[in-house]
Amino acid sequence: MTISDLARFTPGSTVLAAEPQNVGVAGMPTNFAAAASVQTLSGTLFGAPIVVRFTPAGYDYTFGDGDTARTATAGQSWEALGQAPFTPTPTSHTYTERGTYSARVDVRYTAEIDLGAGWTTVPGQLTSQGTAVEIRIFEARTALVAHTCDENPDGPGC
Repeated sequence: MTISDLARFTPGSTVLAAEPQNVGVAGMPTNFAAAASVQTLSGTLFGAPIVVRFTPAGYDYTFGDGDTARTATAGQSWEALGQAPFTPTPTSHTYTERGTYSARVDVRYTAEIDLGAGWTTVPGQLTSQGTAVEIRIFEARTALVAHTCDENPDGPGC
């Protein structure tokens, strides 16, 4: 049995989330995380009952601006990583231009099968293509001012 024999059992697409709330700021990291987990599927193959267990092994991020990243991690929120928002993470990406981008993550899975006598590893990996999500990137501008908006409500940016 080969990994291609198991293609019809491949887990469904993985949902990608970008922090914060699928928006970002041009020139600053947007953090990505995939919600992939071990999945066990049952069925028949070559007329025999089979159980297939898929384990995430890698993540191929497509950010929608031409850049990609291949990682071994699904990513985590800034909070889970103990990091401040807009800081780089192993799965973050910095967009250079404002706009709307279609991003996704494809998950590479390893597989094990059970034909009733225990788990056997199947060499290779199967890829499940992720569902695209829309990421909106905004441009932020700052200005140095002499007074806060409380002190001067008619000042720049107030």
